[in-house]
Amino acid sequence: MDHAPLPDRHVAPLGDRGRVVLPSGLRRLGLRQGDRLIFTPDGQGGFRGVSPREQARRLFDALRDLAPERSLVDELIAERREEARRESEA
Repeated sequence: MDHAPLPDRHVAPLGDRGRVVLPSGLRRLGLRQGDRLIFTPDGQGGFRGVSPREQARRLFDALRDLAPERSLVDELIAERREEARRESEA
Protein backbone atom coordinates (compact mmCIF):
# COMPACT_ATOMS: atom_id res chain seq x y z
CA MET A 1 0.00 0.00 0.00
CA ASP A 2 1.19 3.48 -0.77
CA HIS A 3 0.30 5.97 1.95
CA ALA A 4 0.94 9.60 2.61
CA PRO A 5 3.26 10.14 5.58
CA LEU A 6 1.50 9.81 8.91
CA PRO A 7 1.81 12.45 11.61
CA ASP A 8 3.81 11.53 14.71
CA ARG A 9 0.70 11.71 16.89
CA HIS A 10 -2.91 10.74 16.69
CA VAL A 11 -5.49 11.71 19.29
CA ALA A 12 -8.44 9.49 20.16
CA PRO A 13 -10.73 9.93 23.15
CA LEU A 14 -11.21 7.05 25.58
CA GLY A 15 -14.87 6.09 25.55
CA ASP A 16 -17.11 4.08 27.81
CA ARG A 17 -15.78 0.70 28.88
CA GLY A 18 -12.28 1.70 27.69
CA ARG A 19 -13.14 1.77 24.01
CA VAL A 20 -10.98 3.74 21.61
CA VAL A 21 -11.80 4.50 17.98
CA LEU A 22 -8.57 4.57 15.99
CA PRO A 23 -8.13 7.69 13.88
CA SER A 24 -8.49 7.10 10.15
CA GLY A 25 -4.79 7.74 9.58
CA LEU A 26 -3.95 4.70 11.68
CA ARG A 27 -6.68 2.56 10.12
CA ARG A 28 -5.11 3.24 6.71
CA LEU A 29 -2.15 1.14 7.85
CA GLY A 30 -4.08 -1.92 6.71
CA LEU A 31 -6.26 -2.56 9.73
CA ARG A 32 -9.73 -3.90 9.12
CA GLN A 33 -12.84 -4.25 11.25
CA GLY A 34 -12.47 -7.28 13.50
CA ASP A 35 -8.65 -7.22 13.44
CA ARG A 36 -7.07 -7.77 16.82
CA LEU A 37 -4.26 -5.63 18.17
CA ILE A 38 -1.51 -6.57 20.61
CA PHE A 39 -0.83 -3.86 23.21
CA THR A 40 2.48 -3.82 25.07
CA PRO A 41 3.29 -1.45 27.95
CA ASP A 42 6.39 0.62 27.17
CA GLY A 43 7.47 0.94 30.82
CA GLN A 44 6.99 4.71 30.80
CA GLY A 45 3.24 4.86 31.34
CA GLY A 46 2.38 4.36 27.68
CA PHE A 47 1.92 1.43 25.35
CA ARG A 48 2.45 0.31 21.78
CA GLY A 49 -0.17 -1.40 19.66
CA VAL A 50 0.58 -3.73 16.76
CA SER A 51 -1.44 -6.19 14.71
CA PRO A 52 -0.61 -9.88 15.04
CA ARG A 53 0.18 -9.90 11.30
CA GLU A 54 2.76 -7.13 11.76
CA GLN A 55 4.16 -8.76 14.90
CA ALA A 56 4.64 -12.03 12.99
CA ARG A 57 6.34 -10.19 10.12
CA ARG A 58 8.73 -8.48 12.54
CA LEU A 59 9.57 -11.76 14.26
CA PHE A 60 10.10 -13.50 10.93
CA ASP A 61 12.42 -10.72 9.79
CA ALA A 62 14.34 -10.82 13.08
CA LEU A 63 14.85 -14.59 12.90
CA ARG A 64 15.45 -14.88 9.17
CA ASP A 65 19.21 -14.40 9.42
CA LEU A 66 19.68 -17.12 12.07
CA ALA A 67 19.50 -19.90 9.49
CA PRO A 68 19.13 -18.41 5.99
CA GLU A 69 19.82 -21.77 4.32
CA ARG A 70 17.10 -23.51 6.34
CA SER A 71 13.54 -23.81 5.06
CA LEU A 72 11.01 -24.71 7.74
CA VAL A 73 8.44 -25.39 5.03
CA ASP A 74 10.72 -27.93 3.36
CA GLU A 75 11.46 -29.53 6.74
CA LEU A 76 7.75 -29.81 7.53
CA ILE A 77 7.01 -31.38 4.15
CA ALA A 78 9.85 -33.87 4.64
CA GLU A 79 8.55 -34.77 8.11
CA ARG A 80 5.02 -35.31 6.79
CA ARG A 81 6.30 -37.48 3.94
CA GLU A 82 8.33 -39.57 6.38
CA GLU A 83 5.26 -39.99 8.62
CA ALA A 84 3.17 -41.05 5.62
CA ARG A 85 5.87 -43.53 4.54
CA ARG A 86 6.00 -45.06 8.05
CA GLU A 87 2.19 -45.31 8.18
CA SER A 88 2.03 -47.03 4.79
CA GLU A 89 4.60 -49.61 5.93
CA ALA A 90 2.67 -50.44 9.10
